[in-house]
Amino acid sequence: MGRRKGGIGIALVMGAVLVGASACGAGGSDKAGGDDAKASGKPGASASPSPTKPAGPPMLLDTITPQTGATVGVAMPISVVFTNPVAAKARAAVEKHMKVSASQPVAGAWHWFGDRRADWRPKTYWPAGTKVKVDADMTGVSNGNGRYGVHDYTHSFTVGDDVRADVSVTGHTMKVTRNGKPVRTLSINAGSAQYPTWNGTMAVIDKQEKVHMTSCSVGISCDKGSPNYYDLTLPWDVHLTQSGTYVHYSTGDPYPGSGSARGSHGCVHLSMSDAKWFYGQVKQGDPVTITGSPRAKAPADNGYADFNLGWDQWLAGSASGEGTTATL
Repeated sequence: MGRRKGGIGIALVMGAVLVGASACGAGGSDKAGGDDAKASGKPGASASPSPTKPAGPPMLLDTITPQTGATVGVAMPISVVFTNPVAAKARAAVEKHMKVSASQPVAGAWHWFGDRRADWRPKTYWPAGTKVKVDADMTGVSNGNGRYGVHDYTHSFTVGDDVRADVSVTGHTMKVTRNGKPVRTLSINAGSAQYPTWNGTMAVIDKQEKVHMTSCSVGISCDKGSPNYYDLTLPWDVHLTQSGTYVHYSTGDPYPGSGSARGSHGCVHLSMSDAKWFYGQVKQGDPVTITGSPRAKAPADNGYADFNLGWDQWLAGSASGEGTTATL
């Protein structure tokens, strides 16, 4: 099960989370905003007014993720969303003015998903314990389309413990590790043949104790007589894709594992006790890697699945190429 949420952004000075209505589903488009479950909102950016205002309408940031003060997982990208399109000719200059600093040197690069979203991710996962600061000095910077920045933005966050979950669809297991040491292996069920789960690595977007999930909201079925129809509020929901993939408990599959072998509509099902335990272990940015599904890897911009792109693919979407973080 799962639910769909709306877009990734909200107000500048407030925090945001990927948000909307919901449902676990794996059919339909392979793009973000597809029909896996629920979409997500984006964390907000903190703004500092500038005393000067360049000519032309303002270039503003819709959101910066993670929020200031957050503790995140090792696969969490820095994701910046602009309110208006940034022209290709302006992206190198914009990247230059979005400086990433860290408490230890980390190689990484920016990558553009379309003309409004730019993510910075490390070449490999962040080292646990790294402190990170983003200085988006946008005042006076052009977006190449006649708009100019009028604010500077600063976000600081910390990379917490290295918590990872590796899901085997065919083995019906999820192996959870913390800082390289095994913690628990849980029994799971993933998507059915009709609604397969995304493969690949997805950083946790957010989590909620309860989520209202409907099949109609993701285009699976609005017919109450259909065997694929559902309208449920389910607990212990860990959100993996903007299109709506979750790890959670489902009343329709209360004892998941190879014995029951009940397929979901694209989500990963755990028992009630395991779902509650897993919910308590993970945080935004922890990588959940799914293998063995017949479906492709989730698109990198479907939530925060940035590590589903190889490094060469990542650099192909960067205007300034690979760099190393400044010293924090």
